[in-house]
Amino acid sequence: MKKKILAVLLASAMVFSLAACGSKTDSSTGGSTSSDAASNGKTIGVAMPTQSSERWINDGANMKKQLEELGYSVDLQYAEDDVQQQVSQIENLIASEVSCLVVAAVDSSALVNALAQAKTADIPVIAYDRLLMDTDAVSYYATFDNKGVGTKIGQYIEEKADLKNLTKDDPKTIEFFMGSPDDNNALFLYNGLMEVLQPYLDSGVLVCKSGRTSFDDTCILRWSQETAQQNCENYLSGFYADEDLDICATAFDGFAYGCKAALEGAGYTSENWPMVTGQDAELMAVKNIIAGTQTMSIYKDTRILAEKCVTMVQAVLEGTEPEINDTEQYDNGKLVVPSYLCDPVAVDKDNYQKEIVDGGYYTEEELAS
Repeated sequence: MKKKILAVLLASAMVFSLAACGSKTDSSTGGSTSSDAASNGKTIGVAMPTQSSERWINDGANMKKQLEELGYSVDLQYAEDDVQQQVSQIENLIASEVSCLVVAAVDSSALVNALAQAKTADIPVIAYDRLLMDTDAVSYYATFDNKGVGTKIGQYIEEKADLKNLTKDDPKTIEFFMGSPDDNNALFLYNGLMEVLQPYLDSGVLVCKSGRTSFDDTCILRWSQETAQQNCENYLSGFYADEDLDICATAFDGFAYGCKAALEGAGYTSENWPMVTGQDAELMAVKNIIAGTQTMSIYKDTRILAEKCVTMVQAVLEGTEPEINDTEQYDNGKLVVPSYLCDPVAVDKDNYQKEIVDGGYYTEEELAS
C-alpha cells in the first residue's frame, strides 16, 4: 500500500514539474508574456526597396529592432531597386513559410502575382510606406500622410517665398522634380504640392520657364538622384542662362543633392542660391540645411512608422484590430486599404534642433561629423 501511495505522489510531482516547464514565464513579472507567446516560432518577412537611400536603411533597422523586441524572428531583404529581385525575394519568403509579410515595393504592379501566392498560403501582407496596388492580398497600410507631405512643401514655399504678397510683375521662378511614376506616394505628394502652388502658377506669380509642371513631365523614375541632376543641369543651361532660378521644388532629399551639384556646376553661390526643398530629412540633408545649400526637408520619424506597422503585424497574427486613422484615401484598385497615416514635419535651420536633435533622431556629433 505504501508503495502505491509513493508511486502516486511521484507521478503527481512529475506532472506538476512538466506543466511548470511547459509554461513560458517572465521572471520579472512572475506571469506568462503574451508577446512571447504570440510570437513564439514566428518569422516576419520584411521586403525593402533599396539600401541606396539612408531612409530605407533606417526603416529596415527600426522594423527589425521592434519586431525582435517582441520575440519575432525577422528576415529582412533589400532589392536594390531591382523589380525582379524583389519578386524573387518575396517568393522565397513565401516558400520559407513566414508568418507575415511587410512590403515596401520597388514597383507594386510587378508584385501582384507574388502577393496572390501569399494570399493562397494564408500569409497576411502589410504595405509599408508605399501602397500595394491592384491586389486584394493586402490587409493594412502604414505610411506618412503623403498628400500632406506635398502640402507642407507647398506651404513652406508659399510662406518663405512670400508668394501671397508678390505680383506677376515681380514673379519667382520655379522648377519641379517629382517622384517615381511607379510609386503611388509620388502622385499624392504632387497633388498636395499643386493644390497650394497651382494658383500662383496660374496667376503668373510663379513662373516655370521650362514649362514642365505636370506630374508626367516632372516625375523621375526610381527616384534617381542622377536624373534629377541631369534635369536641373538642362533647365539651368536651357532656360536660366540670363536669369536666376529661385526655387527647386524637389520631392526627395536625393533630388536636392542632384540639384545642389547642378547649381554648383552652373556657378551659383550663397548670393543667388535658390530655395531647395526635400523629403526624408536624411543626415546629409540636415547637414546641407545647416550649411545653407538645402532650405528644408520633410522629417518623417521612421521609428514611429515602424511602430505603427509592428502593431499591424501583431493584429493580423493575433486576430485583433490595429489603430487606423484613414479608411477612404487609399484605394488600390481592388479595395480601400485601411491605413495609419503618420504626420510629417517640415524642418529647416530654425527648427531642426528641436525636432530632430532634441527628439533623438540625430545627435549633434553626427551632424558635426
